[in-house]
Amino acid sequence: MPSSNASFVRSALIMLALGVLILVAIVGASLWLVRQNSFYSDEVAQIRRVRSAAADLLSTLQDAETGQRGFLLTLDRAYLDPYNTAIQNLQQRRQRLREATEDVSRYSESLTPLDNAIDAKLKELSSTITLASEGQMADALSIVRSDTGNAAMAVARSTLIALIASTDDRLRVIVTEQLEAADNLQWVTIGGALAIVIVIGGAILIIVQHVRELSRAQAELEVLNAGLEERVSERTEDLMRANQEIQRFAYIVTHDLRAPLVNIMGFLSELETSLKAVTAYVLADGKPLNDDEIKEARLAVEEDLPEAMGFIRSSTRKMDALINAILKISRDGRRKLVPERVDLKVVLETAAASVQHQIAASEGKVEIDVRVPVLVTDRFSLDQIFGNLFDNAVKYRSLNRPLDLHVTAVPAGKGRVQIDIKDNGRGIGKTDLERVFELFRRAGEQDQPGEGIGLAYVRSLIRNLGGDVTVNSTEGVGSTFSLVLPADLSTIIKAET
Repeated sequence: MPSSNASFVRSALIMLALGVLILVAIVGASLWLVRQNSFYSDEVAQIRRVRSAAADLLSTLQDAETGQRGFLLTLDRAYLDPYNTAIQNLQQRRQRLREATEDVSRYSESLTPLDNAIDAKLKELSSTITLASEGQMADALSIVRSDTGNAAMAVARSTLIALIASTDDRLRVIVTEQLEAADNLQWVTIGGALAIVIVIGGAILIIVQHVRELSRAQAELEVLNAGLEERVSERTEDLMRANQEIQRFAYIVTHDLRAPLVNIMGFLSELETSLKAVTAYVLADGKPLNDDEIKEARLAVEEDLPEAMGFIRSSTRKMDALINAILKISRDGRRKLVPERVDLKVVLETAAASVQHQIAASEGKVEIDVRVPVLVTDRFSLDQIFGNLFDNAVKYRSLNRPLDLHVTAVPAGKGRVQIDIKDNGRGIGKTDLERVFELFRRAGEQDQPGEGIGLAYVRSLIRNLGGDVTVNSTEGVGSTFSLVLPADLSTIIKAET
C-alpha cells in the first residue's frame, strides 16, 4: 500500500476511533445525568406526597378542633358538621401520610409521637363534645381547661409543620441539584457537539488533503503519460541513432583497418619480389652474376626493402592507433558513472585554465557565464568533454585573429542544462557538421596532428550522461558546440535500473 494511502487510512481510523470515544462519552454522560434527573424527579414526587399528606392531616386536625371549639361555645350543632367531616377523613389521611413516609426513614421516625398526639387530641375532642351534648358543660370545659388537648394539638401541629418544613428544605436542595444536572447535561451536549464538529472537521480536512494528494498524483500521472509517448519516441530515435552509429562504426573499422592491411599485404608482395633478387645474390655461391642481377639486388637492399618496411611499419602504427582509439572509447563507455554534485563554473574554469597559456599567446580571451545551479553528473566525463572541446578550439583557431572563447550555461527546461561553447576559429563546412563526430573522420585542412577521435569521444561521453552534442558553424567565422545535459544524472540512472 502506498505511504499516502496508509497515512490516510491511519488518520481516518484515528478520527473514527476518536469520534466513537467522544460519542460513547456523550451518551454515557447523558444517560448518567438523565438517570440522576430521574432519581431527582422520583424523590421530588415522593417528597411532595409526604408534604401534601402532612398538610392535609394538619388541616383536618385543625378543622376538627375548630368544630369542637365552635360547638362548645355556642352548642350549635351546625359546628359539628366540619368536625364530623374531619373525623371521617382523619384516618384515611393518617394512613396516606404513613404510606408516603414508609420508605423514608427520616420522616417515618416522627410518626409515632405524632400518632400518640393525634390519638390524645381525638380523645379530648370526642369526650368534650359528648359531655357538652349531654348537658355536662362544666365537665367539658374542665377537660378543655386541663390543657391536655391543647398540648397534644401543639405536638401534632409542631410535628406536622416540622415535617412540612423538612420537605420544603429537601425540595429546594433537589431543585438546585436538578438544575445543576440540567446545566451539566446542557454543557455535555454542547461540548460533545463541538467535539464532534471538530472531529468531523478533522475528518473533512484529512479527506480534502487525501483528495488533493490524489489529484496531484493524478496530475503527475497525466504529465507522465503525456510525456511517455515523447520519451518512447526519444528512445526510439536513440536506438535508431545507436544502430546507425554501430553501422558507421562497423564500416569505419572494416574500412580504416582494412586499408593498412591492404598496404601491408601489398608491400609484403614487394618484399617477396625484392627478396628474390637478394636471395639470388646471396645464394650465388661463387657463381658469376650479370650486371642486371647485381644492380637489382643492390636496388632491393638500398631502396625497395627499406621502403616496404617503412610503409609496413607506418601501417601497423596506424592500425595500433586505431585499435587504441577504439579501445579507449569502448573502455570509457563501459566505465561506471558516478553521479556527484558538480560546480559547473569551477569545472569550466579548470578546463579553460589548462589552455589559458595558449589562448594568452594569441592575445585571446575566455569568457564564462554560468546561470545554472550545481549539476549532479559524472565529473570525469565532464572534464574529458570540456578538455577535448577546449583543445579543439585552440588547435583549430584562426591564425588571422586572437582566439575568443565564449561559454554560456543556461537551463534548458525539463531538468536539463544547455552549455554553448562558441569560438571564432576556422569553422566547419556544412557538409562536415555531422561527419566531424564520426570516428576517425576529420574536416578541413589537415595541418594538425590527430586521429579523428576527439569529437567522437565527446559525443560518446555526453550520450553516456544522457545528453547530446550538436555543432553550428560557418567556415571562416567560427563554431558553436551546444551540449544538452540532464541536471541530475542520478534520476536517469535510477530510471534505467
